[in-house]
Amino acid sequence: MKQPLVIITGPTAVGKTALSVQLAKDLNGEVISADSMQVYRFMDIGSAKVTEGEKKGVPHHLIDVLDPWEAFNVARFQVMAKQAMEGIYGRGHLPVAVGGTGFYLQALIYDVDFKENNSGAAVRQELEELGESKGNGYLHQMLQGLDPEAASQIHANNRKRIIRAIEYFRLTGQPISEHNRQEREKTSPYRFYYYVLDCPRAQLYGRIDRRVDRMVEAGLVKEVQKLKEMGCHRGMASMQGLGYKEVLDYLEGKHSQEEAIRILKRDTRHFAKRQLTWFRRERDVRWIELEDFGYDMEKVRGHILEDFRRGEEAAQRVSAGAYKEKTGG
Repeated sequence: MKQPLVIITGPTAVGKTALSVQLAKDLNGEVISADSMQVYRFMDIGSAKVTEGEKKGVPHHLIDVLDPWEAFNVARFQVMAKQAMEGIYGRGHLPVAVGGTGFYLQALIYDVDFKENNSGAAVRQELEELGESKGNGYLHQMLQGLDPEAASQIHANNRKRIIRAIEYFRLTGQPISEHNRQEREKTSPYRFYYYVLDCPRAQLYGRIDRRVDRMVEAGLVKEVQKLKEMGCHRGMASMQGLGYKEVLDYLEGKHSQEEAIRILKRDTRHFAKRQLTWFRRERDVRWIELEDFGYDMEKVRGHILEDFRRGEEAAQRVSAGAYKEKTGG
């Protein structure tokens, strides 16, 4: 039988963290963070990183394992996540992947082949330097000429994914959009339960605004200032994260703090919209509309537990039937 895997995802600020911890406790699980920012040390407030208290004793993986100046991308995430899962399964526990980075989740669920090779680093460095000198818009135009479909799906300011797409074309001669389409047709090596939390747009945007306000109150500006003093700069992938680049603009005198916060709220809302667009394209997702549960997360938790257990019981019956047929029992 395939091994089970639970995924809890959805747009930023929808309430994934607390729910995933409780479900992991219920299901004898361990959490794997599928987040492109929480992997970094010293980046706690802006990444909305789960705190030790919020973990409630549940083991968490891929959190605080890299320094902000280290490279992290979907291929590295996949390797690290699969290593974590091997350990979790070996302990007889259930992996619960949580985070809003849809591409990372897709790579994990379908074991996407990234065809990494040694020449990639040189190409990536060249493209990074182009981005620094000529801007994200220039890179996005390059991608438009190579792979219009990928360019239409990747935001013009998402330098990391733009570079990845150009790099892939340069190394393989194949558009990454075609590669992704082929990978999406693969079956998963896991028996996965892919839950996407959602709520009406007005409710979600209100949650986002309140979260940003809490981050500022908790010391987001001081956190970014400290990173800046450590030598972190906007050329680093980590400092391109939401919250960090906007506060850097304030610290460098490009905006007032009030304007930086306004831009952060706006950009986070736009990001949430793009996340939902991604999840709607995914296969075999189970949408959890919080409004249908009266925003009662205990009811949501109960629904997911019932759905998971029902799915596992069905899988056991199918497996038992297949075994009987094979053995003639």
